[in-house]
Amino acid sequence: KKTFTEVQTERLEQAERTVLIKCPPKLNEKKLLQYLSSHGNINSHFFFENRGIHALIEFSEKDSIASLQGAVGVPSAAEHVVPFKSRLFTFMLKNPVSQAAEETPVHLAPQCHIPVKELIQKLCHADSISSQMYILLNEYQLTEENTKLRFLACSLVRDFARAYFPDSMVKPFGSSVNTFGKLGCDVDMFLDFHDIQKHATEMKKGPFEMEYQMKRLPSERLATQKILSVIGDCLDNFGPGCVSVQKILNARCPLVKFSHQPTGFQCDLSVSNSIAIKSSELLYIYGCLDSRVRALVFSVRCWARIHGLTNSVPGTWITNFSLTMMVMFFLQKRSPPIIPTLNQLKELADEGDKHVIGGYDCSFVSDLSKIKPTKNTETLDVLLGDFFEYFGNFDFRRNSINLRKGKEVNKPESSPLYIWNPFEQDLNISKNVNQPQLEKFVAMARESAWILQKEDKTQRVINKEPWGLAALLIPFGKSNPSKMKNRMKGIGSETIRSLLDSLKLNNASNLQKAVGK
Repeated sequence: KKTFTEVQTERLEQAERTVLIKCPPKLNEKKLLQYLSSHGNINSHFFFENRGIHALIEFSEKDSIASLQGAVGVPSAAEHVVPFKSRLFTFMLKNPVSQAAEETPVHLAPQCHIPVKELIQKLCHADSISSQMYILLNEYQLTEENTKLRFLACSLVRDFARAYFPDSMVKPFGSSVNTFGKLGCDVDMFLDFHDIQKHATEMKKGPFEMEYQMKRLPSERLATQKILSVIGDCLDNFGPGCVSVQKILNARCPLVKFSHQPTGFQCDLSVSNSIAIKSSELLYIYGCLDSRVRALVFSVRCWARIHGLTNSVPGTWITNFSLTMMVMFFLQKRSPPIIPTLNQLKELADEGDKHVIGGYDCSFVSDLSKIKPTKNTETLDVLLGDFFEYFGNFDFRRNSINLRKGKEVNKPESSPLYIWNPFEQDLNISKNVNQPQLEKFVAMARESAWILQKEDKTQRVINKEPWGLAALLIPFGKSNPSKMKNRMKGIGSETIRSLLDSLKLNNASNLQKAVGK
């Protein structure tokens, strides 16, 4: 397996040699490729649907793009245009009527996952829960084509940034690159100036020193805000297909949100977030170590979304990142462990892996071949049931989740759910989660463990009812409300007791409000 950095570098370089072409509804694929090949050899291509048919074309050489741009005209429409020449083109037929007879439909690469109803039908035909989980993974994970499109979106934004900062890079982070991204997820990208700083250190050889004259500002945050403000304005005013641009500059991490219509992605652009990159790399390593890791994460996240435990809108519910970290912690706790702790990965790090960011030690091994494979042979059938059992009975009132050590430790403060940030060790990544949401998670985990334990495998074929993972992906109470009521009886008093503990309510009116909620 390649290292995280090798994969990113390779994909960013691919994206630099790539163009995106809007095509007519019907088209002769062979003739289009023949025409484009006159500008250089084509490495790969695919078509997809997004407000019309588009083709992503990756050339072998970057020079081919300059050659193609030299042969492309400016829109001849009456309205005025912003004369920014990007790598987005529109391909048209000169004689649509006579040429239409030769056109045939092209194969379209899917850019979104199948609906849950279709997924459940597919899962019912599997022969085990493990198979069901791999089917879900295959349907939901990012495809090769979708990943190329994500890196192209970053590369197109980089073209704007380079007008001001020629050495800058725009790189994706988070779910687009950590192996846990789902088809349809947003693209988190950041503007990186680190290559500029590296270049500066190389220049300090010899008896003299020279440095650039640069505008000085009182804080790094202010510099970030100014840079993002200008890039946001550029995208808004000049970026083909960049719409709904929002500059959110006063957030803890300032960012620009926008919709990139040519690729169909919702994008969030921020400035160098080194710790977020290390988190992406850590998850990439865990995702590559064992195929069960990603299969379990995708199943648990799909389950959580269907039961309203997670939400795409920020709020008091568990985030996908927190949920993923809970799965990682559970896999560290198996006997023998399926994945190593962060401290164990740190012990394997060599000099090149040493990173201290903002005073936090973010060192861990990057070479996957140095990590010994696990001796654990448990099936996903066992792991899924045990995950729900483990967290359905976890002592959240007393314990916190620590991936660095791979064990429960006493909570440093009274947040209902406490998951240590793997790198910024004084932060709780689940601080947003309130007590009712945690209680809901526990109740759903217990219910799911109960369903998996009580399942009669002989009834699967006879009843043709959803079973295994499929049974967990139907909102509880819809299939059999009376069963659900009986199993939920014991949870009410516990909910109120833990509410009292965590909220430390002092008087009756507050108590009534809390129970009402």
